[in-house]
Amino acid sequence: MEIKWYGHGCFRLKERTTVAFTDPYPLNTPNTNRPRTKTDVVTVDMGYALENPVDGFTNTPYLIQRPGEYEVSGLFVTTLLTAPDAKKNGHTATRHTIMVFQFEDISVCHLGRLGHVLGQDEVEKLSEVDILLVPVGGNGVLTASQAVEVISLIEPLIVVPMYYNVEGNGEEFEGVEKFLKEMGATAVTPIDELKLSKSSLPDETQIVLLKV
Repeated sequence: MEIKWYGHGCFRLKERTTVAFTDPYPLNTPNTNRPRTKTDVVTVDMGYALENPVDGFTNTPYLIQRPGEYEVSGLFVTTLLTAPDAKKNGHTATRHTIMVFQFEDISVCHLGRLGHVLGQDEVEKLSEVDILLVPVGGNGVLTASQAVEVISLIEPLIVVPMYYNVEGNGEEFEGVEKFLKEMGATAVTPIDELKLSKSSLPDETQIVLLKV
């Protein structure tokens, strides 16, 4: 399968001919390069308000925002509703939807704009995740230390950080350096795209940085 990052929480997940896009920000967002393309599925964290999440796609994809189990074009998507984040600065506590994509033989979990460490009940539902897409930039999403704790609970084989500041994209968040340091992975070289199969998954947790 192939995983491409476009900044923030926006990823293209592709296996064979099936494509899913996660949390697609508007095409006119500054310092971003989300393409105008076709996709089978669009998933959006219900705590992440988008006026028109399917805007910019050249077809009419299936939109998933709410908790439930879905099957689209041979892709299975399970959407889990989290407990609310803690209230901050008087704002209403936000609940998020975690998306778990089950491709042919690889599972990918997208944590959305999660802002708290998951509870045991939530973790148990994510016990067989191969690849974890995790926010690390703080300021409304997981901080570096919280992200490390979530990773230790889920124990994925590959971790891809998201929602952090890179090249002016996501200036409201911290950079990824603190997260890498806490993970003991300071010498990670970013790559354009992650391509892998079930047989190429590592035996122990590995951090992968993707370029925007």
